[in-house]
Amino acid sequence: MTTQPLSTPGLALDIEARPPRLLVVDDQPVNIQALYQAFSADHQVLMATNGEQALKLAASQKPDLVLLDVVMPGMDGHEVCRRLKADEATRDIPVIFVTAHSDEAAETQGLALGAVDFISKPVNPTIVRARVKTHITLKTQSDLLRQWVYMDGLTGVHNRRYFDERLASEWARAVRNRAALSVVLLDVDFFKRYNDHYGHQAGDACLRQVASSLRLTLKRPGDMAARYGGEEFVCLLPDTDLPCALNVARQLGAAVEALRVDHAASSAAAVVTVSLGVCSTVGNTAGGTLGSNAATQEGAAALLREADAQLYLAKGSGRNRSCGGHLPTL
Repeated sequence: MTTQPLSTPGLALDIEARPPRLLVVDDQPVNIQALYQAFSADHQVLMATNGEQALKLAASQKPDLVLLDVVMPGMDGHEVCRRLKADEATRDIPVIFVTAHSDEAAETQGLALGAVDFISKPVNPTIVRARVKTHITLKTQSDLLRQWVYMDGLTGVHNRRYFDERLASEWARAVRNRAALSVVLLDVDFFKRYNDHYGHQAGDACLRQVASSLRLTLKRPGDMAARYGGEEFVCLLPDTDLPCALNVARQLGAAVEALRVDHAASSAAAVVTVSLGVCSTVGNTAGGTLGSNAATQEGAAALLREADAQLYLAKGSGRNRSCGGHLPTL
């Protein structure tokens, strides 16, 4: 057989090998310049001069830490922090307030909003560098732990828990933006026979190869593959309609077959293959209660049920193929 023994891979963590990324927010250029000089040698420094700009940069660039002035015209630092912590995409970014106010009430208010520290103006470069280093280290450790919780230990792709959370989030976003959303549910053909014929260690190696193939085939940053359970995997494709999702499914199936992993016990092919079920829908905000948590969970479950029904059709049609269908408008 062509399957090579593989050791259990390290988890496919998304922590990037890059300098720490800081977002400095202050309406006074001289203050921004002072912090830039303190950090630019070994950090990537992003700069914003008002609250709206800061929120946009935080959402798009995902800084590792925000150094945030409190007193700014228009949206002040407290409101910026409040909005950062209210947004799922930015709530885990640590915020350090940089302020000329040092009274206890101001610090209490900032901590209540979710800030991790305070630095007084004028800034002492040595102190601010030490505090930033501490909080970036804590965030990196927290990110690593969070990713371990969300990864499948055998295959190195995301697990069912992470997929369920992402699906709910993408469903809500699709409803809000009237966007397309697709899922691909896939199953390794005759996997029980594979285990019986080659042994469970070879079966584990096979699942790792399939998972790696899926991850490498998905090209867009928003697409994701997860282990759904046993020999089942699932792929989430935001902003993808049914024709495009079916095309992705065909690519996924072809990539698995191209591994050329022998499967003498399969009735579908001489090598390991997968059957795939695709379901797509388009969000529509006209439903009133569709944005509620209950409606989100119900809609996400319906999308998966239809993908599972399409997978059943693919298996009933001979396996090693994909079938797809639409879910009614959200």
